[in-house]
Amino acid sequence: LFGITLPSSGNYAVSNVFFPPNNPEALDNCKSIMERICKQRGIQVYGWREVPVNNSMLGQDPLDSEPVTQQLFVGNKKYQTERRFEQELFRVRKLVEDETNGIYGAESGFYINSLTGQTITYKGQLTPEQVSQYYLDLRNPEFSS
Repeated sequence: LFGITLPSSGNYAVSNVFFPPNNPEALDNCKSIMERICKQRGIQVYGWREVPVNNSMLGQDPLDSEPVTQQLFVGNKKYQTERRFEQELFRVRKLVEDETNGIYGAESGFYINSLTGQTITYKGQLTPEQVSQYYLDLRNPEFSS
């Protein structure tokens, strides 16, 4: 994935993140904020992954506002229990949201869908049938639940 082997379950987490469309400066800045806060809170940052999508079923209006979706992989290098790690991930999410909302506003398009070692949340303004068509990970046999 990033030239590393991820640690065992409970010792890493994945964040699904929406970034504002057509705004590379905001994307880079929001990523930097998220990485900085993770590091400040003792969470190891492994790297980012662009989430593969198939947006061919979307109309022009949804395409115009389609967010950039990326995943951040982080590791537990400080917290003794999985519960403490999850609590700290929640804190990170709130701190990142507060800082980015202060810069770009709550309606900017930056949104953390999930940041946990338990589940990866895939969502959007899609019908239930479209979710599995849109997010190619959900059809990839290498991904399991």
